[in-house]
Amino acid sequence: MQDQINNLPKLAKDKHKENKTFFTKLKKKPPKQLDYLMQELHEEEFERTDCLKCANCCKTTGPLFTPKDIQRIAKFFKMKEQQFIETYLRLDDENDYVLQSVPCTFLGADNYCSIYDVRPKACSEFPHTDRKKFQQISNLTMKNVAICPAAYNIVEEMKKRIQ
Repeated sequence: MQDQINNLPKLAKDKHKENKTFFTKLKKKPPKQLDYLMQELHEEEFERTDCLKCANCCKTTGPLFTPKDIQRIAKFFKMKEQQFIETYLRLDDENDYVLQSVPCTFLGADNYCSIYDVRPKACSEFPHTDRKKFQQISNLTMKNVAICPAAYNIVEEMKKRIQ
């Protein structure tokens, strides 16, 4: 698994132009059954992929924290929201709350998340490959294929199935 993770940025870079062309076409004319296909590909891939063997998303990127995320997680820690923000978060260039640093503070050495049941929405939905109107998040998907082996595999299978 580690070899695959290490090779992912290069694989994604090599496929970037091909993926960009594919997603441009997909945006212009998405197939009628795209949402169903993405759900199927997502489910098939995650039957094979164990996120606990990877956790590359938690090690290399940080999620966006919505106000609801902050409220829920602060309550979990029995902290005031402002205290949670000051302890763990910072504002990024787009004025969104993100982690102060990566890897994620809440990721254990065993790749388990210490706040899994209350984790941010961005984490629970990652890599967003089963999202409705998938064609609308092509830029995000292009980034995620360089981070997540499952997202990479899903996009490669998607390109085979959609001509």
